[in-house]
Amino acid sequence: MDAIVKNFPASKEVQARPSQQEAEEAVRVLLRWAGDDPAREGLLDTPKRVAAAYGELFAGYEQSPEDVLGRTFEEVSGYDDIVLVRDIPFFSHCEHHMLPIIGKAHVAYLPNGRVLGLSKIARVVEIFGRRLQTQENLTAQIAAAIDETLKPRGVAVMIEAEHMCMEMRGVQKQGSHTTTTTFTGEFKTNAAEQARFFMLARNR
Repeated sequence: MDAIVKNFPASKEVQARPSQQEAEEAVRVLLRWAGDDPAREGLLDTPKRVAAAYGELFAGYEQSPEDVLGRTFEEVSGYDDIVLVRDIPFFSHCEHHMLPIIGKAHVAYLPNGRVLGLSKIARVVEIFGRRLQTQENLTAQIAAAIDETLKPRGVAVMIEAEHMCMEMRGVQKQGSHTTTTTFTGEFKTNAAEQARFFMLARNR
């Protein structure tokens, strides 16, 4: 888990971020490389729009999952059974081709005296989703963030997604889905808890 947790900090802590002007010029270069003219009327504002869109699509680099998960609740009346938030929609981007990943996340944990606000789980999915990702890494990061912050008895994460890098280019297999899972604690060691998670997550 330690190697995954080290990936949490935003990239700005590793290297300086280019300026808005540099980002817009990079878009103009790509437009020229694609064979179009950045100076034509329809593309004049495209560099500015793309830079603004990237600021939104990759906002996860500016956000910390630890901050989101920092507040927990201990008044749970002894509740210690599974907490599951399923069908959390997300959009991400493949780090290999920078094309969209569109999917749903199912996230569960077994409380250990404390619980999270349910919206916090969705926010963690959003934070990691709005970074360049592989689906495997996204799955592991979500589990690690909850595991490290909440210290529950176990965490289970399943992600089902479509990858535009497979559908729009390359093998061009439209409609194919990829499923990834990761488990910690009792979900990892207890086959019955894993089975219950799958049953609840897929009980449409």
